[in-house]
Amino acid sequence: MNRPADDHAAPTPEVSGETPPTTPDAQAEEHRPHLDALTRHRHPEQMPHRSMLFIPGSNAAMLSTAYIHGADAIMFDLEDGVALREKDTSRLLVMQTLRSGLYAGIETVVRINPLDTPFGRDDLEAAVRAGADVIRLPKTETAQDILDLADAVEAIERACGREVGSTRLMAAIESAAGVVNAVAVATATPRLVSIALAGFDYVIDMRTTRGDGSELFYARCAVLHAARVAGIAAYDVVFSDVEDEEGFLAEVDVIRRLGFDGKSLVNPRQIDLLHNAYAPTQEQLDHARLVVQAAEHAATEGLGVVSLGGKMIDAPIIEAARRTIRYAAASGVRRESQGATS
Repeated sequence: MNRPADDHAAPTPEVSGETPPTTPDAQAEEHRPHLDALTRHRHPEQMPHRSMLFIPGSNAAMLSTAYIHGADAIMFDLEDGVALREKDTSRLLVMQTLRSGLYAGIETVVRINPLDTPFGRDDLEAAVRAGADVIRLPKTETAQDILDLADAVEAIERACGREVGSTRLMAAIESAAGVVNAVAVATATPRLVSIALAGFDYVIDMRTTRGDGSELFYARCAVLHAARVAGIAAYDVVFSDVEDEEGFLAEVDVIRRLGFDGKSLVNPRQIDLLHNAYAPTQEQLDHARLVVQAAEHAATEGLGVVSLGGKMIDAPIIEAARRTIRYAAASGVRRESQGATS
């Protein structure tokens, strides 16, 4: 882990008009006037969240070209992927990249340093002002961590004239405490649109190592259930061995079956493999279209019951069919040659 030292402290922006600490319930009530704006920016089900590609903020070449790879989201990393001596320079590079327009149409995520480090608040100020779509908070352990981040983001939005609520949040769960508190974290604020499990720090905290995946099973289930309770997207851990395509696809098959929306990635070569694994088969797509057609026909005719082939179809099945069609629109039909299973 790359934890910044205090003697490398950068100036921290001052926020005027500080108020005494409030309870989470009081803070939620205080944010209520902005729920409409927040809701407009919080619909992860409307777009695939299959792939989030990590790009070190210090790598100027990658910053200028990563948009060509077709990831659903690009995460510019200012935390562990950046050396201490490069923190300030990387922040400027990422800020310039966000303002360049290269990533128009791609979800941009900035992983800032924790707010209690010398770099976190400067990272946040730069990312929000530069127009990042999502701020990823590392090492999230409590709902209060997210509420503090939301308050800081709102103050910056107001100061720079950005629409209040337009900056969304992602929580990275990296410890036992974060896993245990996952539901509270996921439901802390409407700004939170996704939650990601980070395996490296988690297994260290659990005093184990990466293996066959059993060491992550409980954490995966906890984070995924929290995401579903909150109605947000869930990202699985990085698979770091980019040469092991078979192992990568096996892990993708596990997390897809569990219900994860997608996966964090460290290499562009993994994007097509991942997207194809999440694509529906032709048979699945054909069935999904029939389900949606049946639902639309029932709505047009004013029927209270939707049926297909003599079987009743309820709302969850209809929504699953629509999701299948959305994934097909993004990925096409699955190419079975890659060894993915249904």
